[in-house]
Amino acid sequence: MGDRKKIALLGGDGIGPEVVREGKLLLELYRDVRGLPLELWELDLGAERYLRDGATFPAEIRVAVQRECSAMLLGALGDPRVPDMAHARDIIFGMRQGMDLYANVRPCRALSDRLVPLRDKGARDVDFVVFRENTEGIYVGMGGQFKRGTPDEVAINEDVNTRKGVERIIRAAFEYAKATGKTKVHMADKSNAMRQAHELWLRVFDEVSREYAPAIAAQHVYVDALCLYLIQDPSQFQVVVTNNLFGDIVTDLGAALQGGLGMAASANVHGFDRGRVGMFEPVHGSAPPLAGKDLANPFACLLTVGMMLAHLGWPDEERRIEAAVSRAIDERRCTRDVGGEFGTRAASEWVRDEVRRSLA
Repeated sequence: MGDRKKIALLGGDGIGPEVVREGKLLLELYRDVRGLPLELWELDLGAERYLRDGATFPAEIRVAVQRECSAMLLGALGDPRVPDMAHARDIIFGMRQGMDLYANVRPCRALSDRLVPLRDKGARDVDFVVFRENTEGIYVGMGGQFKRGTPDEVAINEDVNTRKGVERIIRAAFEYAKATGKTKVHMADKSNAMRQAHELWLRVFDEVSREYAPAIAAQHVYVDALCLYLIQDPSQFQVVVTNNLFGDIVTDLGAALQGGLGMAASANVHGFDRGRVGMFEPVHGSAPPLAGKDLANPFACLLTVGMMLAHLGWPDEERRIEAAVSRAIDERRCTRDVGGEFGTRAASEWVRDEVRRSLA
């Protein structure tokens, strides 16, 4: 079965602890029934901890996660009692940038026809993956403000793009396409307006794509056009690679096509390097108004657990979990946001029972 895999569990804020609890129960099922060598480590981090003693991502925990863990399951971060998001910023950037998790991988796959909001489109039309650069771009936080609060105020944010950063995320997208039998990779930018930074993206995309031709077709598209085409006909896309900001926007559009943020899973990884810790998170955010009410959709977290298990070396379990979630959607054994009447716990339990039966 292989070496033990230590997984850090960080519920965080809002609905995060509720969905991570369900993710933990699924992981325990795999440990106890399937016999996967999993060790689960719950972390006391988030807004409650920050408000209690000021801790965000203590150095000793950060080092232990990096050295000892194979993965982290993160629920959500964000609490109105911490308006500057200090704790969330330290944890998220401490993982993504501090541990060089340069690839944010977002599958946009609909599991039921009735979840697709487009006329005359169904689940078969929504099945693509977005590779978002995760450590550079506009989100690095470089810049400043001058003459703040005056009529002459100037605010600047720098968009940082390196040859290394651009090439490795583009290459990761092509390697994924090659490994999964995909035949098309699109790269989205705004090189017509951002002539310096995004000319680099365009040039590197052209250079890297030649290594994979003719088996994999490469196509450039401006990001505004991409948003239009995704609504017109998402079936034309298989793999999309783009920068940090555009990836953030496009993946939420993709989530809408697959049934909403409650169905959207994600991985933050250092390419396909299983020797490094990866951070896996449902992308719905902390949703404070839903917290504690048994209303949150747990499926994004369960699907995220599937991505984690695939990354750790058990790809069949991702497909098993996805099949169980698909059945739950079809039979309306799901939360209200996707057409059911179940609460968080009941929907998750139904999927776990399906997984248990499949394993048996």
